[in-house]
Amino acid sequence: MAKRGPYEKGEAKRTEILHAALEIFAAEGYRGTSLRKVAGRCNLSLPGLMHYFDSKEDLLTQVLRMRDETARVRQDERTNPESYREIIRESARTPGLVELFVSMAAAASDPGHPAHEHFAQRYPVLRDRVAAFVQKRMDEGRMTTVVPAERLAVLLLAVADGIQLQWLIDRSVDMEQPIDDIMRLLAAEPSA
Repeated sequence: MAKRGPYEKGEAKRTEILHAALEIFAAEGYRGTSLRKVAGRCNLSLPGLMHYFDSKEDLLTQVLRMRDETARVRQDERTNPESYREIIRESARTPGLVELFVSMAAAASDPGHPAHEHFAQRYPVLRDRVAAFVQKRMDEGRMTTVVPAERLAVLLLAVADGIQLQWLIDRSVDMEQPIDDIMRLLAAEPSA
């Protein structure tokens, strides 16, 4: 049975806020965006906006959750190595979300921060997904088997996260090239 009444309206408004915040942060950046702008886009006052979230950090964490879920759906539709490069390209087109991600990831090291649980859940899921991708390439003979797939997954995620941080500081850094380079280094040696 469909939800009705105030709860349904509240959830719809919350979703509207998250979509607006995602768009605004993507276009204008994490540090350059005020929550008043998000509230205005949703025809709310700042206190009205915050009625839907426990704190500013909670709102930002929920924006990241939405970003990750959207990316996960797109990733499920793409199954080849090029899809990983496309994720990097999408990040380059949304620097505000990269900035939000890096800032919140650092803050999430505090177990009391609202983003802690999100990141604590995010990385095991990503490691499993990347490890499955790597294992498949290993099984096909296309990737080295010197290092176990689970450890290569950790390495690949570290490169992807690290290059985003470098790119935030220097936009001339190519975020895609290090991924290509590491994949080339991990390629299985051609048979003699």
